[in-house]
Amino acid sequence: MQSKTKVWMAALAATIVSIVLALVGAGLVVSRTKVSPEAIQSSVIHADNAVERAWKLPVAASFRHQVSWQSNVSLCGPSSLANVFRSLGEEATSEKSVLAGTGLCWTGFCMMGLTLDELAGLARAKTRRRVTVLRDMSVEGFREHLKRSNDSAHRYIINFDRKMIFGAGGGHHSPIGGYLENEDLVFVLDVNREYRPWLVERARLFDAMNTWDGDKKRGMLLIE
Repeated sequence: MQSKTKVWMAALAATIVSIVLALVGAGLVVSRTKVSPEAIQSSVIHADNAVERAWKLPVAASFRHQVSWQSNVSLCGPSSLANVFRSLGEEATSEKSVLAGTGLCWTGFCMMGLTLDELAGLARAKTRRRVTVLRDMSVEGFREHLKRSNDSAHRYIINFDRKMIFGAGGGHHSPIGGYLENEDLVFVLDVNREYRPWLVERARLFDAMNTWDGDKKRGMLLIE
């Protein structure tokens, strides 16, 4: 009996430590990613007429003017996948269903978020569609992929550093809704409620994506 009690206590202690570490990690993410409302408004395009035109792009239209917001700052990756899967008619259309059975983020927090490769692994566990990690792209290569982002057979999730666009913040994942080629603007379906979907110049988004996350460059996921 004492042996079983010790095992149970050890398991409970490990669980408590994991939860505490997750909460600490989430706190670090929050402090690292805080951007002022003024910076959010002035750094990108939220104008109704421009955003409304972007919503009419073929891929953006499949989201039906709806983005399901991430439930906390560490879940931008799972939230992005849930939104993309919903637009494709897949079954995993919530953070919970995307993470179910994977063992990832089981406390409700993803410690320091997910890397692009981790997000790709999560996507492959939940869809039979082809999932490709795109990184180390040239400026022209990025532009060609953005053109393809208007093709309803493709979905892109971009991993970028907010600081390069908003002056503060850290790494973030969000789906790409499409590309207004004539204006050279990218429609980002930001899964953070405070930011909402926005448009930004292609060159600026490229610079934000072309940054380091540990020992690898950020990039995009292509799901097709």
